[in-house]
Amino acid sequence: MGTEEKFFEHIEKGYTTKGDYITMGAGMLNGQAIKNAFVKIPLKTLNRHGLIAGATGTGKTKTLQVISENLSDKGIPVLLMDLKGDLSGIAQPSPGHPKIDERHEQIGLPFEPNAFPVEILSLSEQDGVRLRATVSEFGPVLLSRILDLTVTQEGIVAVVFKYCDDNKLPLLDLKDFKKVLQYATGEGKKEFQSAYGRISTSSTGTILRKIIELEQQGADLFFGEKSFDVEDLVRIDENGRGYINIIRLTDIQDRPKLFSTFMLSLLAEIYATFPEQGDSDRPELVLFIDEAHLIFKEASKALLEQIESIVKLIRSKGIGLYFVTQNPTDVPDDVLGQLGLKVQHALRAFTAKDRKAIKLTAENYPISEFYDTKEVLTSMGIGEALISALDEKGRPTPLAATLLRAPMSRMDVLTDAELKEAIGNSKLVKKYNEEIDRESAYEILNEKIEKAQKEAEKEEERERKASSSRKSSSRRSSTRMNPVVKVLTSATFIRGVLGVLKKVIR
Repeated sequence: MGTEEKFFEHIEKGYTTKGDYITMGAGMLNGQAIKNAFVKIPLKTLNRHGLIAGATGTGKTKTLQVISENLSDKGIPVLLMDLKGDLSGIAQPSPGHPKIDERHEQIGLPFEPNAFPVEILSLSEQDGVRLRATVSEFGPVLLSRILDLTVTQEGIVAVVFKYCDDNKLPLLDLKDFKKVLQYATGEGKKEFQSAYGRISTSSTGTILRKIIELEQQGADLFFGEKSFDVEDLVRIDENGRGYINIIRLTDIQDRPKLFSTFMLSLLAEIYATFPEQGDSDRPELVLFIDEAHLIFKEASKALLEQIESIVKLIRSKGIGLYFVTQNPTDVPDDVLGQLGLKVQHALRAFTAKDRKAIKLTAENYPISEFYDTKEVLTSMGIGEALISALDEKGRPTPLAATLLRAPMSRMDVLTDAELKEAIGNSKLVKKYNEEIDRESAYEILNEKIEKAQKEAEKEEERERKASSSRKSSSRRSSTRMNPVVKVLTSATFIRGVLGVLKKVIR
C-alpha cells in the first residue's frame, strides 16, 4: 500500500462517524489535498468547545463562517461576535469564483452558493437588535467580579442587593446602583446601619469610581431594559435552518471591559436559563468569540476563575463555545484544556518568541506519522489548517492538515442598503429597540429623599414658630412679674409724686 492510500485510510478511519456531522474539507499530504479524504466533525461533540487560531490573514474568519453555515444548515443556531465587521455577508449567497471551484474539485465536494438566515444584534448605538441586561440580572457576585472588588467591597455590593430586595427597589441600570450606594452612606446611613451594620464611605467611594470607569466604556448603554431573552438566540427559520445571530462590535474594540462584561453576563444568563441536556446528539447553540484575547487580557484573577467555571459547566446545557484568536497561548491553560476541536491555521516565526510559541502550539496536538507538526504550522497557506477533534466516543481524532472548503455565503460585508433591509425585516427589532425607563431604585429613593427633606423642612418650620412663640411669651411674662416696673408705672405712685412736686413749688 502506497503512502497516499495509507494516509487516505488513516483519515477515513479516524473521521468516520455514525451520527450526523459537518464536513470541514479534505486531508492534505505533502501539501496536496487527497480527494474525498473528508475531515468530518460529529455534531455530538460540538458542545465540547473549540479553538480557531492562526496568524492574521490565514483564514480564521472564513473558517468560522464555514462552521457557522454548516451548523445553520443542520438546524443549529449560532451566535457570532463580529469585532472586525466582516461577517454580515453571511446573509447573501457567494458570487462564486474559479478558485473556489478549483478548491472544491480538489476536496471532492460540490460548491453550492447559499444565503443564511441572519439576525443583526448590537451592543451599542449601532443599528440592530439592542442587547441589554439589568443590574439585578447580573447579581452581586458577577457584578463584583467584573468590577474586580475586594472581599470587603463584595460584601457591600451584596448588602446593597439585599437592601433592594427587602425594600422592593428594582436595580435596572447603573444609575440605580449608584444611587443606592450614595444613599447607604448619606441620607439612609442610619437605616442601613441599624439593619445591616456600618458601611464604609471609602469602600463605597471605590465602588463608585469603578462603576464610572465601566460607564466610560459605554456600559450605561448595555445596562437597562428591555432585557434580551436568550431564548431568542435559538430560533429556527421556516426552512428548518438555525438563525446566525451576528453581534456588531466594531465600535467597542478599544473597550475590552465592556466586551468581557457583556460576554460574562450572556454566558451566565444562558447557563441559568437553558435546561440540562446530558449526552445530547447535537448542540442547542454554538457561540464563536472572535478576538478572544480581549476577554482574557483584561480579566482579573477572579474574573478568569468565573470564565473557567462557566466553560466547564455550560457544556452540559448543550452549549458549545469557540474561541477565535491569533495564538493558542492567548487562552489560559485551564480553558484550553476544555477545548475538544482545534483548528490551527498557520503561524509566523519572525522572532525567538514566535518560535517558542510555535513549539508550544505543536505540543498541544497529537503526534502524527505523516507530519512534522512544527514544520506544517509555518508552511500552510491561506484556507489550510491543522485539525484535531473528538470522535463520538470522546477520543481525539488523527491530526489532519486540511484544505478547508469555501464559505457558501458572501465573503464580504453587506452594503448599507442590504444591512438596512436585513434589520428592517427583523422580528426582534420591534421587541427590543424601545427604550424603557420605568420607576426603579433611582426614582424611588429620590422620591423618598425629597419626601424626607420636605418633612424635615416642615419640622424645622414648626420648631422655628414654637421657638418664636416661646420668646414672645417670655418677654410678656418678664414684664408683668418685675415689681419695680409695676410700682413705677402705677397710677397711685404717679399721683403721689405730682402731689409732692406741687407742695415744693408753693
